[in-house]
Amino acid sequence: MAAKLIKGTEIREEILEEIASEVSEIKEKKGVVPGLVTILVGENPASISYVTLKIKTANRLGFKEIQDNQPADIPEQDLLALIDKYNKDDSIHGILVQLPLPKHVDEKKVLNAIDPDKDVDGFHPVNVGRLMIGGSEVKYPPCTPAGIQELIVRSGVETKGAEVVVVGRSNIVGKPIANMMLQKGPGANSTVTVVHTSTKDMASHCQRADILIVAAGVPGLVKPEWIKPGACVIDVGVNRVGEKISEKTGQKVAILKGDVDFDAAKEIAGWITPVPGGVGPMTITMLMQNTLKALKFKLGIA
Repeated sequence: MAAKLIKGTEIREEILEEIASEVSEIKEKKGVVPGLVTILVGENPASISYVTLKIKTANRLGFKEIQDNQPADIPEQDLLALIDKYNKDDSIHGILVQLPLPKHVDEKKVLNAIDPDKDVDGFHPVNVGRLMIGGSEVKYPPCTPAGIQELIVRSGVETKGAEVVVVGRSNIVGKPIANMMLQKGPGANSTVTVVHTSTKDMASHCQRADILIVAAGVPGLVKPEWIKPGACVIDVGVNRVGEKISEKTGQKVAILKGDVDFDAAKEIAGWITPVPGGVGPMTITMLMQNTLKALKFKLGIA
């Protein structure tokens, strides 16, 4: 029997409807809405596309949204001063600096300049520490890992006591999702193993997984024989492997493949995310969720 598809596009809509309803209620009762500023430096096409979608989503939810575009040659000190301005702006609850930044700007210095209580991306060292402590200390989990956890929970997959194997140890996905899945609480309480490029016999670890989260950035890395029958497979990889002509538009579009051999894996797994349409739609969704949380923390209703 083929695996149940975990459709991020559908779960995204559920969550966005919940956020919109809560924003409307807070606006009616408190007279305020979440404020999000996105700072874009330069004109990287991928960044522009991503930011455009963030703006569209924020506007749809009734947020106050500011798009602050800066030239690629902005001095580092000017960028830091801009962040400081938004740190002090009470109408802004979330600050996001779109990466990558130009080479003359120190990304670490810029990210660390954001007020941790407005760091809705969850990358500030203070928020990384809060995530490690867990429980009520957590404010803003990184958006992609938070989306992964939502996909698992809302698909009805049991996490308590489950063997979770995470393939990849990045600061953006691998490390945080591993930490989140081992915490006490709903959607977690799992036994977690992290495997990486220096792991001996990666396949044997994956074969134990009740929940297999793959974020390696290597197309087709996980073979079907690595998957435990009935397991939940979350494929975070989005790899461009070529181009094709779209039947709808007649234009060239990228051919995307995940880190898992999807066609073979879906005949073995119990649940699986497609690529595209799985994890991808959840990242911006959870950014909106974190921005709403930031407002609620400020109002004392979180």
